[in-house]
Amino acid sequence: MNRISYLMLGGNVGDRMVYLHQSIDLLRREVGQVIAMSAVYESEPWGYEDMHWYLNQMVVMKTGLAPFKLLESIQQIEQCLGRVRTCDGYQARTVDIDILLYDNIVINTPELMIPHPRMTERMFVLQPMTEIAPNLKHPVLHHTMKYLKKHCTDTKQVKVTDLSHKFDPSMQKRFPTVHLPASCARC
Repeated sequence: MNRISYLMLGGNVGDRMVYLHQSIDLLRREVGQVIAMSAVYESEPWGYEDMHWYLNQMVVMKTGLAPFKLLESIQQIEQCLGRVRTCDGYQARTVDIDILLYDNIVINTPELMIPHPRMTERMFVLQPMTEIAPNLKHPVLHHTMKYLKKHCTDTKQVKVTDLSHKFDPSMQKRFPTVHLPASCARC
């Protein structure tokens, strides 16, 4: 059964656009069909200072993967693209892919929380979310994304870039081939 999942992609290390592109290509290969994409946004780091700004993009996918299998696939993609996880909290990264929503399902485990527990606190999430689905209701709070954005207290800067045309969803089948690191055998 196909489900709809809202994913937030971001990164602030290396060629950020290349990593977004590679992430989307791998998501298409491993997870399912991309059905919508936001513009590409540039945002201030959230949770720490003195880091490079992020590029972020919302991707909506139709997937046959169950939530925990989706998380496993996403973590493999992140690892393929050079993501290193440590216990040091917020850190710079090549790519970060968060599951924000998965249909109207609510999951609350140590490994996975859906809806993402901090999505309503982050303008870099709510800005692209309202671009794609302003009237979508949060499955726990029961407010629309437009309402949540209006009431978000995050003051970090988020601005749309002029790079957005590079990821037009209608061009999905015409993405150029992505060359992955040799260390990434599965992806």
